[in-house]
Amino acid sequence: MRIDFLKPYHAATLITVAAFTYIHPCAYAQTKPAGLPGGYPNKPIRMIIPFAPGGANDVFGRLAGIKITEALGQQVIVENRGGAGGSIGVELAAKAPADGYTLVLGNIANLSVNPTLYRKLGYNPLTDLQPITLMAKLPSILVVHPSLPAKNVKALIALPRAQPARLTFGTGGGGSGSHLTMELFKLQAKVDLIHVPYKGVGPAMIDLLAGQITMSFGAVPGVGPYIRDVLNPRLRALGVTSAARIAAYPDVVTIAEAGLPGFEATLWYGILAPASTPAPIVNRLHGVLTKAMQSPDMKERFTAEGAEQVSSTPQAFQAFIKSELERWAVVVKASGMRAE
Repeated sequence: MRIDFLKPYHAATLITVAAFTYIHPCAYAQTKPAGLPGGYPNKPIRMIIPFAPGGANDVFGRLAGIKITEALGQQVIVENRGGAGGSIGVELAAKAPADGYTLVLGNIANLSVNPTLYRKLGYNPLTDLQPITLMAKLPSILVVHPSLPAKNVKALIALPRAQPARLTFGTGGGGSGSHLTMELFKLQAKVDLIHVPYKGVGPAMIDLLAGQITMSFGAVPGVGPYIRDVLNPRLRALGVTSAARIAAYPDVVTIAEAGLPGFEATLWYGILAPASTPAPIVNRLHGVLTKAMQSPDMKERFTAEGAEQVSSTPQAFQAFIKSELERWAVVVKASGMRAE
């Protein structure tokens, strides 16, 4: 079974983003400002994606690589190094030379959840990495099987309060984004639900469609086909996890406005380098990526996949990671989750 988020991405999109490593760098105009250490960049740049090919992480990392190649005139080589919830690839990047030739795609799991989830981690996200910029935020939608009597979030919360430990929720596995989102929901709603982990969100959705489990959180592209028909949906959408409603489904309320004030849980992705990477290089990469995020083609592609393109200063990204670490540590500890 392929990893989470694979199915939502159109084949054409995956072919397009995968093909850039074969484009000769001379096809792009080189615009290297003077003063960068060692004439940076004067050789290919490695982009570590800490997950298997094909999912959201892979798509976002490759899109970043395309834009860096276009702007700097050096080929970006993607290296997929999955394992341990994204920790293996991040550790590899953290221990690489801090010369600007190694970058890594970080996300909510490997930067803000794993430090609490794993007893031993080979890196500290706050001291061993140099943030460059956030790239994207990807909200999820709370979906339930249509046979469930709950028509909204408040009614859903009332069910397990009346009959504790009766309702089940499926996730892409222990510690996955869908799992953490539901644990946050349980914590804020003060309800008891039964966790049914799967090897990916795809299998969880199959069982949810069959009525084998009660509910799940799914990324917007993944659940879209099942909720699009409002008159006869295969799954009922109760709320979106972002702070505001999303353009693709404006009629789906946020969970915050539907009954849990302050609730927000979006998956997020960003680009980082090893700590101590020279500031001129960090600033150059930051400029390239933040400009790229405003380009019409990137906006169109992110919107099509249900994601919001974002950017931030390196300092703001560092502060964001710290705040997310603190926030999700509370959820992980309350849930009792632990990975070895």
